[in-house]
Amino acid sequence: MTAPISAERFAVVDVETSGLSVRRDHVLQVGVVVVDGAGTVLDRWSSLLAPRHRWWFRVGPTRLHGIHRRDVRKAAPAAEVLAELRRRMDGARFVAHNASFDVAFLTKAAAVHGVPLSMDDPLCTLRMSRALDPERQLSHRLGDLCGRYGITLVRPHDALADADATAAVLPHLLAAHGVISVDQLPALAALGTRQPS
Repeated sequence: MTAPISAERFAVVDVETSGLSVRRDHVLQVGVVVVDGAGTVLDRWSSLLAPRHRWWFRVGPTRLHGIHRRDVRKAAPAAEVLAELRRRMDGARFVAHNASFDVAFLTKAAAVHGVPLSMDDPLCTLRMSRALDPERQLSHRLGDLCGRYGITLVRPHDALADADATAAVLPHLLAAHGVISVDQLPALAALGTRQPS
């Protein structure tokens, strides 16, 4: 018998980065909110990541994410942060808004710092939302999704706030796709391989 969707755990993750290039840029902050299929919050956590080379690094668009060099200089070492993220994600399905972005940056960070992260078959709330709007008549940015579902996005471009908002959006998208059991999730994860980001 298939488990109901309420029995599944989802690790909803967001990262803030120094830019958009996976090759040149790096993760500055990570946030994770663990929820069940009904949207009940089971855990939430975030941290800044200290750079490997504290004497030279860039933080990128401070006007967007509000993160300054002094903030990350005082943060916990990236390897410690990634290890804690791995612990909190353990046993949960990875979810993010524009998941390919978050997965790419976290995969790079995990490789650089020697901390393996499991992010197999992630769910992407951006692609889930786009699939409901094949004519693309709506915006599917996180802030606009929050507006449609009556969710308050407190601090856009803060990793934990964005993870909170994505976690709140997730149950609405699961319901809109008619998901009632865990065995329906692979089809949703496959959306990420069929649509452009």
